[in-house]
Amino acid sequence: METNIILAGVGGQGIVSISYVIDMAALKSERFFKQAEVHGMSQRGGAVSSHLRISDKPIHSDLVPRGKGTLVLSVEPLESLRYVEYLSPDGALVVSTDPFVNIPNYGDVEEILDAIADIPSHTLIASDRLARQAGTAKAQNMVMLGAASPYLDFPDDVLENGIREAFAKKGEKVQGINVAAFRAGKAAGSAYRALIQNKVRSKQARSFIGRLKLGVLEDDAIDSWSRVLTSEMAPAITELLEGKTLGQIRGTREIATRVLDASDASSRLPELLFQDP
Repeated sequence: METNIILAGVGGQGIVSISYVIDMAALKSERFFKQAEVHGMSQRGGAVSSHLRISDKPIHSDLVPRGKGTLVLSVEPLESLRYVEYLSPDGALVVSTDPFVNIPNYGDVEEILDAIADIPSHTLIASDRLARQAGTAKAQNMVMLGAASPYLDFPDDVLENGIREAFAKKGEKVQGINVAAFRAGKAAGSAYRALIQNKVRSKQARSFIGRLKLGVLEDDAIDSWSRVLTSEMAPAITELLEGKTLGQIRGTREIATRVLDASDASSRLPELLFQDP
């Protein structure tokens, strides 16, 4: 089995740490792997990319051929679009919704996210919000690794051990924060894909999941929240969640049902969404 990965982002977003964790997972799992040099790190904020190939058989090239990519994992939305042509027909794109605007003609962020959402197998994650919930915005890279982990064919404990090794010199607290960020990203990725499968529009799904407590949407709540996010209230909910109103949402069926059952829900959305029942 072969997994072909392209990692993308900008300098300072932790692409090297993502590579290290995946490399350690491959070693522990006795897989062959080759990694191309990480490009772009000489300028902080400049484009960064790396090709990483993993297989149970020897690999002869470290570059992912165009059209053969299993996964493009990007910590920056615009950078992800540079590598779409590398994806195989069933390849996946896992991308942060948080832009790093490092050029004057960056483009409209919503148009970029909508372009990503047009790709059949994609996941969009509000990595900054989830990383801050876990303990620090610096852990966005581990949020994204968690969101992409179902495509890597490694057990969670192997990846989490790689995270602990990557941050071993920084102490147990930093290790714990990054493991928590990984778990939040994994939960958020699963929630996003479940909502998209239930016909929730990408904009509604990504705004909602960015406010979920550690990205967790309980299994028995998926259908109820899908009804909320496809109802006539959905635009108002999205506007609220993308605004400055503070708060996290617990992804339970009880809260979704409370929103659906309230006769005056439109005028009480902050209370209904953010306060535990």
